[in-house]
Amino acid sequence: MAKELLKREDVRVEDTWKVEDMYATAQDWEKDLREMMALAEKIAGMEGKISASAQNLLQLLEWSARFGEKIDLAYNYAERLHDQDTKNTKHQAMTAKVMNLYAQASEKMAFVEPEIIALEDETLDAFYKAEPGLEFYRIQIDNIRRMRAHSLSAELEKLMAQTMEMSQVASDTFSILNNADMQFPEMVDAEGETIRITHGRYGSLLESPDRRVRREAFEKLYSQYHQFNNTLASLYNGQVKSLIFNAKARKYASTLEAAVDANNVSPQVYKNLVDTIDANLELLHRYVRLRKKCLGLDELHMYDIYVPMVSGVAKTIPFDEAKATVLKALVPLGEDYLAKLREGFENRWIDVYENEGKRSGAYSAGAYGTHPYVLLNHNDTLDAMFTLAHEMGHALHSCYSNENQPSIYAGYKIFVAEVASTTNEILLLEYLLKNTTDKKERAYLLNHYLDSFKGTVFRQTQFAEFEMRSNALCESGESLNAENLNQMYYELNQKYYGPDIVSDPQIAYEWARIPHFYYNFYVYQYATSFCASVAIVKSILSEGAPAVERYKKFLSGGCSKPPVELLKIAGVNMETAAPIESAMKVFEQILGEMEELVG
Repeated sequence: MAKELLKREDVRVEDTWKVEDMYATAQDWEKDLREMMALAEKIAGMEGKISASAQNLLQLLEWSARFGEKIDLAYNYAERLHDQDTKNTKHQAMTAKVMNLYAQASEKMAFVEPEIIALEDETLDAFYKAEPGLEFYRIQIDNIRRMRAHSLSAELEKLMAQTMEMSQVASDTFSILNNADMQFPEMVDAEGETIRITHGRYGSLLESPDRRVRREAFEKLYSQYHQFNNTLASLYNGQVKSLIFNAKARKYASTLEAAVDANNVSPQVYKNLVDTIDANLELLHRYVRLRKKCLGLDELHMYDIYVPMVSGVAKTIPFDEAKATVLKALVPLGEDYLAKLREGFENRWIDVYENEGKRSGAYSAGAYGTHPYVLLNHNDTLDAMFTLAHEMGHALHSCYSNENQPSIYAGYKIFVAEVASTTNEILLLEYLLKNTTDKKERAYLLNHYLDSFKGTVFRQTQFAEFEMRSNALCESGESLNAENLNQMYYELNQKYYGPDIVSDPQIAYEWARIPHFYYNFYVYQYATSFCASVAIVKSILSEGAPAVERYKKFLSGGCSKPPVELLKIAGVNMETAAPIESAMKVFEQILGEMEELVG
């Protein structure tokens, strides 16, 4: 009999997040939806009137800010309920309802940005003088007008708003297929028990010292993606075509340019990353050779890339122990940071363990005016402890931003979203390295550090290059299909990992299981953020309080400045390749120490 997951209703309350902190009841949520639609109607009544007076513009911006807060809260409530059990049809319907409302409201409010963009500079200057309250919204207004070349008429903006739900179909369908409908095969684990492979268990199975377990998990998981290969290719093709439609409609040269410009980032930052990592792939090949040597294998396969290179050190880390260790590791960030962290641990910000139908992976999310919500699928491993540190980094970034910025400037851009999370991870690693005297344990932790680089810098850049190539292929007039996507991914995998590993045929399907490919050029920011975090941690540990204060100013910045400028506050300039090159030097140093330790 296979060990099956708990049903949601059987999970201990203390291991779940407290959604009622957003709304006490679903009826309160429904009431807010009605208020939002009334607010959207008020805003719609301002169409054609923005240029009439400074007071009209101020009123419109105030209503829009209130609507933004309410829709954010309502969406987060529905999404958290949906993600805790994706099979729950009631919660599926709630998510659909709030998205439908947002689409309707967006259509009604589509005139707002075109009318603000259409204001003459002289008119706007006069408005600022006539109405001091508008100064509060100056950054927001400037950001809207920054997009002048890519904005459409009010009528066309309404049309674009009508496409919003349609553009989500590929992503939503992938999520349902991947998280709810696809059932992975059963297998016998290292203890001889029959288990069912799940997203949450797969990572642990690939870390098993039993090679038969790793190979079987790898082959059986990808048998499902092979079975649905054409369907998944069609969904991804639909996603890319939707991005192309939006990029063309908004007069961008490419989907890449459209994606990064939304965060006020240059495409050169993206290309700097890909080019710099491509130029340093020999370091990853050297890592692969070291891994092959450490594992004592004649042939290294893709299912051997996650098992620790140092055996006999891995231990079980229960969730309570993981929390205690993370608290100790983050002491350099100061008592106010630790107080926020304890609050999250003690007040059910976190949904801890995997259950039947629960969304895979991990994230932090939330709305202005409430605490963050962290989804985990914790499995008592070292990796799971690092995931806890990572997601609480996101959560506390949100806390600092929300406490120091009004709602319109609190939401930090995706480009800097991974910096706080990765900084926490590196601080945890440095703490563990500092507090071990055992040579084998040190090698194990260095292995983890190398694997963090491999997974967050090299692997995410591989994903970024795949995303860039697949979008470019579709933009050239080719349709994406299972054959060309599989081939493209397989060749990239060979390039990145080099000649000392067997690129198993199943790895060609890996692109098909990555949800981030539906996030619109998101993944490169994991790599740039990791490189930025390496520099930030170095300054925190060497300088102490001054560096911590700079870092907290960065955390508190929200979107009050362009993301590249915010990072400069923390001492990192991502407009150059220097932080990436510097991070590669750190990787090389760790690699060298690991090579010496294992002989």
